[in-house]
Amino acid sequence: MTFPDTGYRSVARYCDDYLTRLARAGASIDRARLTRAAGLLDAAFARGAWLFVCGNGGSAAIANHLLCDVAKGVQTDTGVLPRVMSLSANMEIVTAIANDIAFEDCFIHQLRTAARPGDLLMTISASGDSENIVRALDWAVANGLDGIALTGFDGGRSAPLATVNLHVDGDNYGVIEDTHQSIMHMLSQYLRQSKMTDARIAERKF
Repeated sequence: MTFPDTGYRSVARYCDDYLTRLARAGASIDRARLTRAAGLLDAAFARGAWLFVCGNGGSAAIANHLLCDVAKGVQTDTGVLPRVMSLSANMEIVTAIANDIAFEDCFIHQLRTAARPGDLLMTISASGDSENIVRALDWAVANGLDGIALTGFDGGRSAPLATVNLHVDGDNYGVIEDTHQSIMHMLSQYLRQSKMTDARIAERKF
């Protein structure tokens, strides 16, 4: 069974149970894998590599939000100049590829055009099983890119393909996506503050 598995007549009760599951999802994040993902991002930005990120639906919104928080946020008060591209952001090319070729290729086609060995791909998919996500990740790791996959449920086909699988133990799309959003914030804010002095950190809002 998945949450919710019965009806609720009180939004307050639903809130309590949702937040309980959200806390469990956050606790399930593998800290060693999170550390490795942060290292991959830090190293990629240090060598001037590109970070490509993609997702569908709510995960596309997280990918686009990541572009903002990493490309703009990480360089604030630091000497880091992250190069980030959301493959979900340009609806013109996404819909052109989907219409003229196949929706399953809307991310892989962009990667073939722009990505080079040494770059990094981050995929965001609650199911981990979206075909366009799996194809993009498979292409990336076969062409010299490390892959970070954010997944939920059982991890889908993305989990074993990724260099690092940041899996969230959850069975509700909202809970999983909320936790993926939190992982994005953790990584971007961690990388930013890691390049700042304690005095500057105390002066700033994150």
